[in-house]
Amino acid sequence: MSPSNCTFCNIISRKLPAEILFENQHVVSILDINPIHFGHALVIPKSHCKDFIDLPREFLPEIFHCAQIVAQAMVTGLRLEGFNIFSNNGRIAGQSVFHFHLHVTPRYEDDNIKFVLKLKSYENGEMERYAGVIRQHIKT
Repeated sequence: MSPSNCTFCNIISRKLPAEILFENQHVVSILDINPIHFGHALVIPKSHCKDFIDLPREFLPEIFHCAQIVAQAMVTGLRLEGFNIFSNNGRIAGQSVFHFHLHVTPRYEDDNIKFVLKLKSYENGEMERYAGVIRQHIKT
C-alpha cells in the first residue's frame, strides 16, 4: 500500500476528515470511526509504516507519549476505571489498515468485552527451545 491510497495518510494530509484529538509533528490521535466503545482512539505516526516492525525506532517515544496523553484525557473526561492499549499487526492479527496504529479504548464494568485466551503450558525443554530460536534472531 502506498501513502497515496492509505486511509491514515489521507487523514494526516487532510484529504479525509477525522476527529483529531491530539497532534504534534510526529503523531496524530483520532477517534476510531468504528469504535469498540465511544471514545475509542487511534494513535498514528505521521510517517507511513505498515506495522510495528516497520515503525522507525525514533517514533516509539512519540507514539507512547501520545497514547499516554490521550489515555489520561479519556480516563478523566469519560470517568473511566480502565482502558486497553493494543495494536493489530498483520491481517491474521486483525489489522485492517496497513499503517501502524495503536488503539486506546475505554473499558467499563460489565462491558461484555472479553479477551478469551486458551493459555498453553510449555512441555519439557520447549521454553528453552523457543527462547533460543528467538534470541538467535534478535538484532540490536
